[in-house]
Amino acid sequence: MEALWERSPQTASEVAKTLQPKTKWVQNTVRTLLKRLVKKGALKIGTKAGAPKTFIPIVKREDCVLAEGESFMQRIFRGAPKPLLIHFATRARLTPAEVKELKKLLDQSIDQ
Repeated sequence: MEALWERSPQTASEVAKTLQPKTKWVQNTVRTLLKRLVKKGALKIGTKAGAPKTFIPIVKREDCVLAEGESFMQRIFRGAPKPLLIHFATRARLTPAEVKELKKLLDQSIDQ
């Protein structure tokens, strides 16, 4: 999905070329993945007469990040945000600016 969010539409071959250095996936693996993402409604197939089949994201990256974050919190922290925040805050190496920003976000959440 990242490859297609960065640049789309792309053919399966183009996606495979993008992913190959990091994943070592062959083109058939990428084609299978793209077909599954089409079935799940994450991608659509672009069709131009006489042109190769291309793939276009239907879902936005932000929506996927939100859904995955919610799913992660449910699976790992049983839906509780406090243990999740404590886990990451104690293990992350935050800069003073990031700590300040995090405090500001937490203060804003109290006001809502």
